[in-house]
Amino acid sequence: MGILIAIEGTDSSGKQTQSELVYKKLTESGTAARLISFPAYNEPSSALVKMYLGGEFGENAADVNSYAAATFYAVDRFATFRKDWGRDYDAGTVIVADRYVPSNIIHQAAKITDWNEKIRFLDWLTELEYGHFGLPEPNVTIFLDMPYDAAARLMAERANKINNSETKDIHERDTEYMKKSHDNAVEISRLRGWKTVSCADGGRIRTIDEINAEIMSIINDTINAAR
Repeated sequence: MGILIAIEGTDSSGKQTQSELVYKKLTESGTAARLISFPAYNEPSSALVKMYLGGEFGENAADVNSYAAATFYAVDRFATFRKDWGRDYDAGTVIVADRYVPSNIIHQAAKITDWNEKIRFLDWLTELEYGHFGLPEPNVTIFLDMPYDAAARLMAERANKINNSETKDIHERDTEYMKKSHDNAVEISRLRGWKTVSCADGGRIRTIDEINAEIMSIINDTINAAR
């Protein structure tokens, strides 16, 4: 079996940048690695995700309940695992995931305010993706904690990842939802034992290299412990 590293965070926390840098450094060091990203926007399996984010099921994130929306993302992961990257994982490759199952926890559990219901959702989601769908669990989940105010400023400057336009998806347009997602992620990160990397030091956003150095230390420890 391979090693699976999930790099997570709310929107504009630098997940893609850091995932790409991690992959580059691993391959340069001679480690067999593969970079994957979710949702897999170029694959048919992401069709329902794109419809959801495009507002076809409702203009607000809350218009689609946590269980339905989480299933859209889970099916996308199941399809790509079975058709593609699962072979590399089984062959022993280090898989670097720019978003993975914990993203469902960050975004969809944020819709649930009752704590007991949130825990029931987390248990259901874990059983769905890791149990019924048979997806591998991460060896480590790294949560990039970007303060909401800083993330909102960065988000305003970037294009939509689905179609590279200035139009934001229903998550990005809903500022209250994005704040809830960040607060939920911080809470669940502690509950689930994720490795938190702070993206800000006081009012200063840390540099890409500063953040990456901390991430690589965690990843190297994870790889050494697994081999």
